[in-house]
Amino acid sequence: MISQFFILSQRGDNIVFRDYRGEVQKGSAEIFFRKVKFWEDGGLEEAPPVFNLDGVNYFHVKVVGLLFVATTRVNISPPFVLELLQRIARVTKDYLGVLSEDSLRKNFVLVYELLDEVIDFGYVQTTSTELLKSYVFNEPLVVDAARLPALGPASIFAQGTKRMPGIAVTKSVVATEPGGRKREEIFVDIIEKISITFSSSGYILTSEIDGTIQMKSYLTGNPEIRLALNEDLAIGSGQGPVYGHRSSSGSGPVILDDCNFHESVCLDSFDMDKTLSLIPPDGEFPVMNYRMTQEFRPPFHINALIEEAGFLKAEVILKVRAEFASSITANTIKVQMPLPQFTTRVSFELEPGSVGQTTDFKEANKKLEWSLKKIVGGSEHTLRAKLTFSQESHGNLTKEAGPVSMTFTIPMYNASRLQVKYLQIAKKFGTHEPHRWVRYVTQANSYVARM
Repeated sequence: MISQFFILSQRGDNIVFRDYRGEVQKGSAEIFFRKVKFWEDGGLEEAPPVFNLDGVNYFHVKVVGLLFVATTRVNISPPFVLELLQRIARVTKDYLGVLSEDSLRKNFVLVYELLDEVIDFGYVQTTSTELLKSYVFNEPLVVDAARLPALGPASIFAQGTKRMPGIAVTKSVVATEPGGRKREEIFVDIIEKISITFSSSGYILTSEIDGTIQMKSYLTGNPEIRLALNEDLAIGSGQGPVYGHRSSSGSGPVILDDCNFHESVCLDSFDMDKTLSLIPPDGEFPVMNYRMTQEFRPPFHINALIEEAGFLKAEVILKVRAEFASSITANTIKVQMPLPQFTTRVSFELEPGSVGQTTDFKEANKKLEWSLKKIVGGSEHTLRAKLTFSQESHGNLTKEAGPVSMTFTIPMYNASRLQVKYLQIAKKFGTHEPHRWVRYVTQANSYVARM
């Protein structure tokens, strides 16, 4: 049972607020933001997604820089509320096309109409974009997508050398095109989040991929879709080679530990030819979620070294090597490394001719940060940092520093090698074929190298 729901900007501005039951004080949004902004509890740098304050349970998720928050005084399942907040964000994006502070403010009437249909007196009714079409009648005001950050390079399916248009997935599911025409197109994203832990000598200790196949359809009449995956795909870790014995080149079958499918997916022919049949509902939805722990080739190798360089001084050397093809470029890379607690000053030395790289020393939490705008496949980058300590350390420097963590996004790359082989649309569309777009994106979930 939800008492309140609100959306806050990064600055703490209250964009949307709905009080369903009147059980929680009106200033809860300000109380929540101050608590999250100045979180100092349990040694955590950021507030957890769920916490209790003065008898009120606060639940929040962050989506594209916006905080989606729910409050309640009753004991309710946290995973249920967090999933609800994610679904509200997804439904809002389906209707507005673009999820941003600007689009929410311009379409506040539509957003409040949606919220009143999704939640009634604190009880959840539906989060289905398709069902909500019968009850929500306001049309969205279009926000200029040209001002949005670029989606990055995207691989596409059956479209030659063209690229997916930047505004392709920023359309509302209910808005009409200029001139009354509707562009027939369907979008498929294969998104993988990688978790890897390297030992101090560079060997992989643990590795896992959490993946999802997302679909968003703008096809009229909701025709049946047939989506084919790798023919050598196998489900169940017991069906493949022993961990650590698959060739490093990535050959062999694609073996997933487990997976689940959207309720609209028909699996009649999946075991035989690895084909999924479905009639896509309106809006964005996950066709398939999967997990893989079989050995795979990591996209980056990290080498980290810290050693004494004189009295009250030490030197850190960080090397990052891209293990993917030179035709692929990773972007928004950030490398972080906790330093010994007595560190007072850090001077950085980048490679000659370095472009798009920044460094910083966060003195409050004694952390080194190295940001790279992009890394081309096959390249290697090195950072040297000279540390100055306030007092002599009597311990082992390698135990007082690290581990090194890394975040990144790699378009047109997937570590599991799961692929969409073809995308068939059962319905005929006259003289023109619908546009089919397929994009692969790999991101770091927990990418850590021990010292």
